[in-house]
Amino acid sequence: MGAGSNGLNERKKLILKAIVDAHIANGEPVGSKFLTQNKQIACSSATIRNEMAELEEMGYLEQPHTSAGRVPSEAGYRFYVDQLLDLYHLTEQEIKTLREGLRQKQQELDSIMQTAVTLASRLTNYTALSLKPRQPRVTVQRFEIMRIDDHTAVLIMLIGSIVKTKYIRSSSTISMDATVRLAAALNLKLTGITASEITLPLMMEMERMMGGYDYLVAPVVKSVCEVISLFDGGELRFEGIDRLLAYPDYYDLGRLRELLALFEKKDDLLEVLSEEAQHDDRVQIYIGSENLVKVMDNSTLIFQTIRQNGKPVGAIGIIGPTRMDYRKVIATVTSLTSGVTEVLNRPHGDRNSG
Repeated sequence: MGAGSNGLNERKKLILKAIVDAHIANGEPVGSKFLTQNKQIACSSATIRNEMAELEEMGYLEQPHTSAGRVPSEAGYRFYVDQLLDLYHLTEQEIKTLREGLRQKQQELDSIMQTAVTLASRLTNYTALSLKPRQPRVTVQRFEIMRIDDHTAVLIMLIGSIVKTKYIRSSSTISMDATVRLAAALNLKLTGITASEITLPLMMEMERMMGGYDYLVAPVVKSVCEVISLFDGGELRFEGIDRLLAYPDYYDLGRLRELLALFEKKDDLLEVLSEEAQHDDRVQIYIGSENLVKVMDNSTLIFQTIRQNGKPVGAIGIIGPTRMDYRKVIATVTSLTSGVTEVLNRPHGDRNSG
């Protein structure tokens, strides 16, 4: 049999695929005896042993301890995902569960994402995550100030298509003249810039513009930064963390504690996922040490971005052992992201129909 550019002939591919499938199914090392009983591989036991030895030399298999069987390496899983994976077809019941879950009347993004991540964990029996990515540039397009009384005003901010308000209270009088000047200063100096670009010299310029009303600048700018940070801070939620305890891969309590600490702190994973979600709409698969967060080097992360009107607004993913059911997880993540995207981009009046 001829080998392709990857060095694997068709027989090696069949054997590697059979080993990965068997190891995913039962978690045990796979030996040549099991493969000789596999009707798809019509080879002698000696031939299979030779091929398995060569696959090990090439880095696609590993031999744990003194076991006669082999398990896939990270490279083996990667080759399996990239070139050997069959499409998984969700069952009618699984499709029904997904559709019914996403057909709820709660149409806010957070509600839909929470529903999706709960479904993902339940259907795959792994830990699921939902991501609201950090936004690289959140800015205010326009400011308005509305005076309520002598000591209270409302700051109105247009961020994209969203209007946010903040109450401004001051022990000193807020006059009509002060609100006019403040709106002018905000629109001149703070529109189109991020919170990180609001510097002390910029605030001092605004204070000079405000004259005798300079005491209003600091509390108002603080409110602006607070509102922007709510938009660009991102959010990461997990569902079914306890499901990891069902897998021998997480029986090492030290490693499990590290992973749980990552879930608790979230910042490192949020940073990585936010960056990835901005650029690629395909299913992303990180196997073992491919994960940019070190403590996940015995896990696989699979996730996909959700877009609304072309803008990345979230992502749904699954975390589990490298020995995960890739076919089912990929199919579930793909179906869920497709369903959520469809709901979010449907005209508002149509969302509760069907």
